Amino acid sequence: MSKPLYVTKPELAPLDEFIPLLEEIWDSRVVTNCGPFHARFERALCDYLGVERVALFANGTLGLVTALQALRITGEVITTPYSFVATAHSLLWNKLTPVFVDIDPVTFNMDPDKIESAITPQTTAILPVHCYGQPCDVERIQRIADNYGLRVIYDAAHAFGVSRGGRSILDHGDLSVLSFHATKVFNTFEGGAIVCRDEKTKQRIDHLKNFGFVDEVTVVAPGINGKMSEINAAFGMLQLGYVDEAIRRRREIDGRYRAALRDMPGIHCPPLGGETHNYSYFPILVRPDCRISRDALYARFRAADIYARRYFYPLISDFPMYRGLPSAARTNLPVAARISEEVLCLPIYPQLSEQDVDRVIAVVKEAV
Repeated sequence: MSKPLYVTKPELAPLDEFIPLLEEIWDSRVVTNCGPFHARFERALCDYLGVERVALFANGTLGLVTALQALRITGEVITTPYSFVATAHSLLWNKLTPVFVDIDPVTFNMDPDKIESAITPQTTAILPVHCYGQPCDVERIQRIADNYGLRVIYDAAHAFGVSRGGRSILDHGDLSVLSFHATKVFNTFEGGAIVCRDEKTKQRIDHLKNFGFVDEVTVVAPGINGKMSEINAAFGMLQLGYVDEAIRRRREIDGRYRAALRDMPGIHCPPLGGETHNYSYFPILVRPDCRISRDALYARFRAADIYARRYFYPLISDFPMYRGLPSAARTNLPVAARISEEVLCLPIYPQLSEQDVDRVIAVVKEAV
């Protein structure tokens, strides 16, 4: 029986290289509270990503929640319905109102043409997502934000290592939030980070992620416990040495898929964007003219023990806590609604063998 294939799997550094780091942590008895590995990992990430300041977190969702608090965002925030639910959940946790706008049909990112009409006197920020690692139109979004005095926080969960115009995509907006979840291109088992551009904001973020403590008797903010442990930070240090090879292998798989699926009727492979890409996902669109529906193809994959994913379906705006919002109406989000009904993400991760890739392609060929 063939082994199951998943959309993503964690890329893990060799265990024999991780054991000495664990022993170092064990001997030091410093396992959390921003210890030496935490500090080393922040510096190493700045160097690798080409940014000035990084604040580590236990996960990306806590990073999003804290980013909104750090900038004291209030009222309404314009965001996308085409993302993982954590994007919008972070707004509700801060008692903010999401205002959904439609997406671009090519990049699947927030459509800048839809932003201005969604701005009201209560709007204070824009929360776009670099979907599948595709860079948003950061220049246009920033111009709109500057014209209306709005903050910009990027959900960059998929965008590790992506650049545009010779500059890290993370170095745009007021803040960018990364996820280091096990299924991401770069992972620390669980983890995340906020990329920020000035020391005062970094200091506020560091206070907020550690209960608001300045010292043992001084609390300056109603913070949470968002700190990354020393074990996760040490693993991240080790993983940095392998991420380039992981991205290279993902690039090869991406190329194999594109070559095999390019001329299949009814199957569309969205183009890549950005100067450098990390190949974090491989979405295809099963168009209406395809001889099989998206859900029928999804079922065929499941029957073959290939766990392709309808990612992102349903839209965030379709879930109960959001669908009552005026901006959640499908008439307001026609492109996002269509893409969510057509999208299917195929397996892509470094351990995927050539035979595994052939299995995936064969299912599509047999169906189409």
